[in-house]
Amino acid sequence: MTFVDEYPAQARVVRTAFWASFAALALGALFGLIQTLHRTDVLRIVDSTTYYTVLTGHGVFMVIAFTIFFLVGVFHWAVTDSLERGPVDMRLTWTWQGLMTLGSVLAGIAILAGFTDVTDIDADVLFTFYAPLGAHPLFYAGLAIFIVGTWLAGANWFRTWWAWKGDNPGARIPLPTFMVLTTMIMWYISSIGVAVSVLVFLLPWSLGIVDSVNPLLTRTLFWYFGHPVVYFWLLPAYLLWYILLPKLSGGRLFSDPLARVVFILFILLSTPVGIHHQYLDPGIAEGFKYIVMTNTMFLLLPSLLTAFTVVASMEHGARQRGGEGYFNWLTALPWKDPAFTGMALAGAVFAFGGFTGMINAGMNINYLVHNTFWVPGHIHTQVGTAVALTFMAGSYWLIPQVTGNRLVGRGLGLVQVVLWFVGIVIMTNAMYRGGLIGIPRRTAEPRYDGFEYEIAVGSVTEIELQTALGGILLFVSTVLFLGIMVATALNNDSEPIVDAEIPPPLSGAEDGPAILDNLKLWVAIAAVLVILAYAIPLAAIVDGGGLFGPGIEPFDPLPSVGSRIGLEATLEFIATLRH
Repeated sequence: MTFVDEYPAQARVVRTAFWASFAALALGALFGLIQTLHRTDVLRIVDSTTYYTVLTGHGVFMVIAFTIFFLVGVFHWAVTDSLERGPVDMRLTWTWQGLMTLGSVLAGIAILAGFTDVTDIDADVLFTFYAPLGAHPLFYAGLAIFIVGTWLAGANWFRTWWAWKGDNPGARIPLPTFMVLTTMIMWYISSIGVAVSVLVFLLPWSLGIVDSVNPLLTRTLFWYFGHPVVYFWLLPAYLLWYILLPKLSGGRLFSDPLARVVFILFILLSTPVGIHHQYLDPGIAEGFKYIVMTNTMFLLLPSLLTAFTVVASMEHGARQRGGEGYFNWLTALPWKDPAFTGMALAGAVFAFGGFTGMINAGMNINYLVHNTFWVPGHIHTQVGTAVALTFMAGSYWLIPQVTGNRLVGRGLGLVQVVLWFVGIVIMTNAMYRGGLIGIPRRTAEPRYDGFEYEIAVGSVTEIELQTALGGILLFVSTVLFLGIMVATALNNDSEPIVDAEIPPPLSGAEDGPAILDNLKLWVAIAAVLVILAYAIPLAAIVDGGGLFGPGIEPFDPLPSVGSRIGLEATLEFIATLRH
């Protein structure tokens, strides 16, 4: 029996979230293609001024709207399926859906208005929206409404769990629900930073209620949120790896307690390390940056535990299917299944991206690659593949479950996930190499006049062509995926759908200590770690630059390298970051 057969009302909620996610994916992918072709000078559809509108749209639609709408769909499915009940109040469910949609539309209008000269609305401030770049109030209001929507979604799932707990006193939290609740706890803790930044500083500033902001303070509040938001995107992918990969492999999850430990570690470790994105920012003591670097390395632990647990689960499944030998069991895995193959390839790319993340986390090596093409290379191996490819591959199993329609184009789906893998390997290889020779990120014009990058890793022309080729393959893969999803949604095939039952783990929750389910304890420890990591740096920033800054006026978002940003304004901005 499929999910839609058992919970038709909840399947509608999940479908709504998924279609919103796919709409954002379509926009973000189009902008990504335009951006790639522009930077590599293969085809310029927009001018260099409008490029920053495209760059902002690609970031916001892909890494906020696409990922988080898909997340809420997966989480709603996971809670309903594992607790075997719908939410306590469906009105709250549709409220958070409505708020997230409204917030996305408002922010999207502000971004897309940058393509026209009809209004003064624009939001060319990139995904990170650093001050003193200023966006229209519509952009900040949209972000705030969207975040409130996610908070209400979490409250909805907590209320559902509390109702279930009342009916099942003393029972361990089912693993999928445990993953959802711990992820939302991390989100509540970390999103406080961006909420304060937007509601207290940036929105009032854009409305003219306050005259200025402290750029370093709002930037630090962003990265207080900006690093754990990566795990907010990643943990639903982890959930699918833990829940679906063992099933698709023909086996069972290796260890429920290990999976719980991984999600607890993300509650504790993800937020206190955001300053590692600010190694080059003056105004933050070097000692704190060093402490953050050390703490960041501990985040390797949950990733390594995940690699062990998921691979062990896949091996168990392969051996149940007749696989033998040290490595020959790999051939027994269901490589013709696009859901399995896509998630497995996403995990492989994620492992490589994790090693490049260690480069970013190290202070002295980070200085070499920080503002270069290396960083988007890392982002595209992590969010762009570990997350995006897992979501697309997982859709090949989930969409039939929430629509009741048989998947259309199973073979084409396999082509799609492999094409994404090939495209991302080609593109990120070029990005990493380009970063090592100093090609900058974020800029519409990556070449400096009169200067060519020529070094042992290759020429800039060859790197640009690789980047363009990879970007084109990714766009084609996205079009294939969206086409399969639309065809499946319209498919009225009445043949039975694959069984939705998730097999129990080899080592269940009862094999781990009950303290793992003590969510209050982990919240308390996480709060202490956050205070230790941020109290003194934030106090020093406010002491040095004031709560609302030294009177910096907003200047227009970057239209092109060097234009409309005078030397005086730039030096004034730099001065605010110094003691």
